[in-house]
Amino acid sequence: MPRRIIAVVDDMFFASKIRATAEALGVDISFPRTKELALEKLHETKPDMIIVDLHNQRCDPLELAKALKGDAQLDGIPLLGFFSNVEVELQRQASAAGFNTVIPRSVFARDLGKILGGT
Repeated sequence: MPRRIIAVVDDMFFASKIRATAEALGVDISFPRTKELALEKLHETKPDMIIVDLHNQRCDPLELAKALKGDAQLDGIPLLGFFSNVEVELQRQASAAGFNTVIPRSVFARDLGKILGGT
């Protein structure tokens, strides 16, 4: 059974990079655009991981994290956020909101294959 990942990403560059890498690895990936759609998809699929662009303009990533961590059915799903490395305060806020891993965009892009592949 392939890994399933939900990516809440509205940046077209990162979305296309994630999609291409996922396809190459045989990872099932979906891109819900809103918090409500993300929560609905999460309950349907129980993914192996959730990836969130912390600069997402369509969905408040911190509110999404709080909703996930407040839901007993979703709380155990690893939540990874990536951010612009100059936004140190956003990194702190994301960790406080419940993100398991918060990494700079440069590290996310560099390690994307490992992240999606689960290694």
